Amino acid sequence: MPSTITMPRLSDTMEAGTVIKWHVKEGDPVTSGSVVADIETDKATMEMQCFDDGVLSKILVEPGKQVPVGTPIAVVALDDDDEGEGEDQGASPSAAPAPAAAVASAPSAAAPSQSPVSVPASAAYAASPAPVADADRMRVSPIARRLADELGVDLKRLQGSGPGGRIIKRDIEEAAAEGGVSVASIPSAAAAPKSSTAITPIVSRPRTDLALNPEGREVAVSGMRQTIARRLVESKQQIPHYQVAMSVDCDALMELRGMLNTQLEPQGVKLSLNDFVVRACAIAMGRHPFFNASWAGDRIVIHGAVNIGIAVSIPAERGGGLVVAVLRDADRRGLRELSEESKSLAEKARTKGLSMEDMSDATFTISNLGMYGVDDFTAIINPPNSAILAVGAAIQQPVVRNGQLAVGTEMKLTLSLDHRVIDGAMAAQFLQTVKQTLENPATLLV
Repeated sequence: MPSTITMPRLSDTMEAGTVIKWHVKEGDPVTSGSVVADIETDKATMEMQCFDDGVLSKILVEPGKQVPVGTPIAVVALDDDDEGEGEDQGASPSAAPAPAAAVASAPSAAAPSQSPVSVPASAAYAASPAPVADADRMRVSPIARRLADELGVDLKRLQGSGPGGRIIKRDIEEAAAEGGVSVASIPSAAAAPKSSTAITPIVSRPRTDLALNPEGREVAVSGMRQTIARRLVESKQQIPHYQVAMSVDCDALMELRGMLNTQLEPQGVKLSLNDFVVRACAIAMGRHPFFNASWAGDRIVIHGAVNIGIAVSIPAERGGGLVVAVLRDADRRGLRELSEESKSLAEKARTKGLSMEDMSDATFTISNLGMYGVDDFTAIINPPNSAILAVGAAIQQPVVRNGQLAVGTEMKLTLSLDHRVIDGAMAAQFLQTVKQTLENPATLLV
C-alpha cells in the first residue's frame, strides 16, 4: 500500500524545512536507509533517508520550497516484492485522491523528490502515481538507475546480470565502457529536423554586472541563513565584544610542518596550519580555563571538556551559510587525530550535512580565513562561547629578527571576546601562550 512522506523534524528547534535537492525522481525505486534528499533545517543542510522499500509515485514539494514540519512532501508506493529489493515492478498502487487544498499546493510532478519519514498514505495529500515508462518497469537497482542517468546509458538495451535478470551497477559500467549501441545517443542540434516556419529563440543570459542592471534582483534567504542572521544579531547585541590581536612568527612552524608532511605523505596525511592552531588553542585553554567558559547571568560556567568548534562554509548548491563542526576533547588528542577529524567533518558538512551531535557543545571556536589569503579579520562570537579566534594567512614579509631586517613568515591572530567573562589582561595572556606554543612547535608533538 502507498505511504506518505512528511517533512521530518531534524533538529530540536526546527519548525520548517526546505528541500534543497532530490536524489530520486518520480518512478524511481527507493529502499529503506537510502539517501533520498537534502533538507535544509534552521541549522544545517542534512541528508534525509527513506524508511520504506517501494517506488516514489508522487512529488508534492519541489526543490527550493520551504514547508512546515509534518507537511506531506511525497508519496511512496510500497514494494510488495518478497525479495524486498525496492524495485519498480510495474505501475504503482493507486492512492487515495487528494483534497482540493492539497492539490492546489502540490508542485509540478516534474521535480524530483523524496524524504526520510513515512506515514500511512490514508492521510490527506496522497496522490495518484505518474505513468511508468517501459524502462521504469525493468528490474534495476537504485544505484544502477542513478548511474545510468549520469552516464547516459539506455536501460532498455541492457540485459541484466543480477538475480532474475536485474540490472546492476556492473552492467552500467560495462555498457558505458563499451559505448556503441549500449549507450543512449544524444542527437546533435545539426541532426535535428528543421522546419521552415521555426523561429530561432533568442536566449537571454542573466546579467552579473549590477551596474549594467539597474533593476537588480532579489535572492531568497534560506532557513539556515535566517537562523545565522538572527544568532549573529543576538550575539552582537547581547555580548559586549572587544578584540585583541597578536602576530606570530611562523618560520619554525612552517619548517616543522614541511618536515612532518614529507614523512607522513606515504600514509596519505597532510597537516594544515589550522591543525597546529587548533592544537595550540587546546593546550592554552587548559592553562586559561576562562577561555573554556560561558556567561550564565549570575555566574560563569567553566566547562570540563575542551571542545573546539571550527567554522566550515557550505557551498551554495547545499544552501550556503556557515556551520561549526566540533572537535571534542581536543586537549587530549594529537595533531594527526585532530587533522583527520577536521578534514572528515568539513567534508561531511559540505557533502552530506552534519548531525546535531557534530555541531553541539563547542566551548571555543576558530574561524580561519587565512586559507583564502585573508591577512587578518575579526569574527563574531558563537554563543554560548566567550571567545572566537580569527586566523589570518601566514604571509612572507619584511620583519626584524635579532635587530636585523629579514624576510619572515608572520600570521595574525585576532581574538573576539566577551568582556563579561574575559578581561583584556586575560586575553593577552592567552594569546601569549598560543604564540609561544606556535613559535616553539615541537611542544605540540608531546
